[in-house]
Amino acid sequence: MNDKELNLVDHLEELRKRIIVSALAFVVFFIVGFIYVDDIYKWFVGNTKLLVLGPSDIMWIYFMLATVVAVAGTIPVLALQIWLFVRPALRPIERKITISYVPALFFLFIIGLAFGYFIIFPMVLDFLVNMGRDMFVTNFTAERYFSFIMNMTLPFGVLFELPVVVMFLTSLGIINPFVLSKIRKYAYFVLIIIAIVITPPDFMSDFVVTVPLLLLYEISINLSKFVYRKRLKKQQEDELDEEVAEA
Repeated sequence: MNDKELNLVDHLEELRKRIIVSALAFVVFFIVGFIYVDDIYKWFVGNTKLLVLGPSDIMWIYFMLATVVAVAGTIPVLALQIWLFVRPALRPIERKITISYVPALFFLFIIGLAFGYFIIFPMVLDFLVNMGRDMFVTNFTAERYFSFIMNMTLPFGVLFELPVVVMFLTSLGIINPFVLSKIRKYAYFVLIIIAIVITPPDFMSDFVVTVPLLLLYEISINLSKFVYRKRLKKQQEDELDEEVAEA
């Protein structure tokens, strides 16, 4: 009983250490983002002057842009800390495979942000502006403008990480491709709802967003199958080696 309690304490201590490291990374990247907010802001709006309704809006923009930088920078650090936490339970071959997922998480997050910003954001913005052009004078406040950008980009940054997350969980034996295939129709339904909610109410916009999301899920299933087969093959080889050694 005491050994179990000590083991639990060790795990909790290790978990606390990983959380602290991730939190410190977030703070460091937040500070870096805060320092370079002016450059980030100019990259988004160019020479356009956006409105602010009060001094607090300026600080809100600074915090929001710095937070995005912090989230993007912390993702690989957080992934590495998760890997370090579960590493003792992994075999050497699993450690080598799963560590490769860490940089992939970061790059897929950036690709998802780029997809949202360069494809989804202008499409939705043009639709909404043109819809009200004959009725309204369009002026954007900085707060509303950047909130809109975040809503159009961050969800895709997260969703585009699905293949790597699935591969990682398959490597750990938490999920398998059979489960993913079994829940395919429910996953499709959820992804289609997401696409409809975040796009303008026209078929082409829904189609442009839905297809990549469904492709991501199918890619995730196939990658899960690949990892699952390799995992089974390795287990069979280990069992064979154990039988030979016992003989």
